[in-house]
Amino acid sequence: MLKQLAQKLDHRLERSFPEQRVFLRSDEGTRFITLSPLTQLIAWTGSAAFVAWAIIATAVLLMDSIGSGSIREQSAREKQLYEQRLQMLANERDARAAEAAAAQARFGLAMDQISLMQSELLATEERRGELETGINVIQSTLRRTMNERDEVRQTVAAMMAEADGEAAAQPGQPAQPEATVEFLTAALQSTAAERDAALAKAAEAENYSENLVYEQRLRQERNDQIFRQLEEAVTVSLEPLDKMFEAAGMSPDNILETVRRGYSGQGGPLMPLVLSTKGEEPDPDAMRANEILGELDRMNLYRIAAEKLPFGMPVKSSFRYTSGFGYRWGRLHAGTDMAAPVGTPIYAPADGVVVHAGWSSGYGRLIKIKHEFGIETRYGHLSAIKVKVGQRVSRGERIGDMGNSGRSTGPHLHYEVRVDGKPTDPMIYIKAARNVF
Repeated sequence: MLKQLAQKLDHRLERSFPEQRVFLRSDEGTRFITLSPLTQLIAWTGSAAFVAWAIIATAVLLMDSIGSGSIREQSAREKQLYEQRLQMLANERDARAAEAAAAQARFGLAMDQISLMQSELLATEERRGELETGINVIQSTLRRTMNERDEVRQTVAAMMAEADGEAAAQPGQPAQPEATVEFLTAALQSTAAERDAALAKAAEAENYSENLVYEQRLRQERNDQIFRQLEEAVTVSLEPLDKMFEAAGMSPDNILETVRRGYSGQGGPLMPLVLSTKGEEPDPDAMRANEILGELDRMNLYRIAAEKLPFGMPVKSSFRYTSGFGYRWGRLHAGTDMAAPVGTPIYAPADGVVVHAGWSSGYGRLIKIKHEFGIETRYGHLSAIKVKVGQRVSRGERIGDMGNSGRSTGPHLHYEVRVDGKPTDPMIYIKAARNVF
């Protein structure tokens, strides 16, 4: 059956593939091999299939080579872009650090100027009290001198009247005018000397008062200049802090009130100025100084709050962002991923208490830190943990090392911020503090 079918196929293919013979000659004789039409068809089909396969394979290899080159170029471009972005972030961070250092220097200068101003105000208050006392003494002396002068005049008049009466009553007795004149002359000289001394003291007091008024005017102008500089420095320093808390979605007034309840003590240069007014209106300089001290106290409360909120960076070495906060493949990615080599130090971004330090499914080696205002931060996929549960940590303190533990495709830090248990984008706090720290 098969042989008949093969013969039929050979007969039909004979026109396209006529029978061929291949002769093989040797010393012993000549032999030949007959190639039937079916055999030729099979050989031709196999050759065509091989050629087609070779062409397709070559095209696939070429396409793969081109695609690999394009991917490498794209990776190189992305790497260069990341490096440029990291350099820009580093430059911006250095600029913000310089601005923070300048603000800190201005704050220290303001503290020194306020301390000096407070000392000068207290000294001026003491000198004013001394001047008032001196003027009161001079006035009392003048009144007493004038009263004594009037009494002497009355005594002299009475004595002269008595002498005249005795001379008139006893015309036969000689008068003693020389003794009376000498007594009156001595009394008048004493009164004139006391009057001259009182007038000299009054003139001296008037000159001293004019000098004090002039010095007070100069001091007032200098104080106005100092106040203006301090007010400008305080305004410039407080503005970025206000914007930082507002950018983080937090009410500055509520934050300050919360911190003030926990840290209500005051002292040192931030004590309000209390000067004696003796029933008069409060001193404008003291009121102005107290307003500046109030703003500086507000700045100090901001500093305390900033230490307790995650405004710091958990990674200070060079790194790159590999994944942000948001939904990914239908699931919420509750943090921000920062990639760097294994062992890169991890730092606490704010003051807090460690509530977890160990292995956690998916997170690998995990640290949880509880902060104020209901905030918690998490640090996953670590290679080493350097804190213990219950330990208090400060902003900038090293807590662990970056790693690749848990469900991770490469060494990186998974950084989370949770407010009242709800995940929040950590970049909100990082970007909010970018112009401050």
